[in-house]
Amino acid sequence: MFIFVMNSNYNTKSVMKKNVLLTGGTGFIGKKLTELLIANGFSVSILSRSVKQNHTDISYFQWDVDSGTIDEEAILKADYVIHLAGENIGAKRWTASRKKAVLDSRVKSIKLLYTCLKLNNKKLDGFISASGVGIYGAITDEQLCDETTSPAHDFLGTVCQEWESATIPIHDLGIRTVQIRTGLVLGKEDGVLKQLAPLFRYKLGSVIGTGKQYMPWIHIDDLCQIYLKAILDSTMQGPFNAAVNDKTTNTIFSEILAKVFGYSIWLPKVPAFVLQLVLGEMAQLVLKGRRVSSDKIEKTGFQFQYTDLEKALRNCL
Repeated sequence: MFIFVMNSNYNTKSVMKKNVLLTGGTGFIGKKLTELLIANGFSVSILSRSVKQNHTDISYFQWDVDSGTIDEEAILKADYVIHLAGENIGAKRWTASRKKAVLDSRVKSIKLLYTCLKLNNKKLDGFISASGVGIYGAITDEQLCDETTSPAHDFLGTVCQEWESATIPIHDLGIRTVQIRTGLVLGKEDGVLKQLAPLFRYKLGSVIGTGKQYMPWIHIDDLCQIYLKAILDSTMQGPFNAAVNDKTTNTIFSEILAKVFGYSIWLPKVPAFVLQLVLGEMAQLVLKGRRVSSDKIEKTGFQFQYTDLEKALRNCL
């Protein structure tokens, strides 16, 4: 059952700037994206489970996906919604309960937003949802995956497919919908480097498994610019890969990361079976990877600021 909390103080006349409602707005990507949106003249609303203090250009509203509650004012105020919320897919071993939590956090949250939009007959200028290049599966091969490539049937592929499918009812409301299929995000003190940088800083980093698995990556600044473009460019609709197409494998990534820290890798490769023992099925995240095409997003006129991995890593570190 969905329960909505209506704030009677909402006044449409008080809203001057275009408003972007963020879910997951207090996370790594959300914080950076909030800064960019405000710098580009938007006001930002953030849905959070806890009570937070509003401040200039940022308003906080409460929601609870598990109980199906949301403050309707967040939806009524919004011109756009950017949906980033979801359990960290790599935070814990993939037990049956963890898999369910990962999927539910993405799909149920979209359903809650949809229900609120429908009941209020709210027409947004756009609904932009995160997704992942994991939709193409935990597979390593030479196929260059574009947005027309069929989703895989493994856990990653299934999660991303259901994540994106949950936006279809919103599209059916007449709202432009976009799905951003994100690669490995590089950023300062967070993203994929949060785990890797400490090891490589102390010269303990190494190639993982065969080292042949592809690692489609994107700098946090470029990712946020893609979200901004998805707002500003009304022709954008459907899925877009958000990753640099440079054929980076784990071997290449590891060697360049070591170079940035001033040394050459000296440790042997980490055997796949070791990671499988430690991580279980979740080891797929680091042992497998596919190439993805960036042609579709680039054909919109978008230009990546960071296409050189070494430059991107040095900026982050």
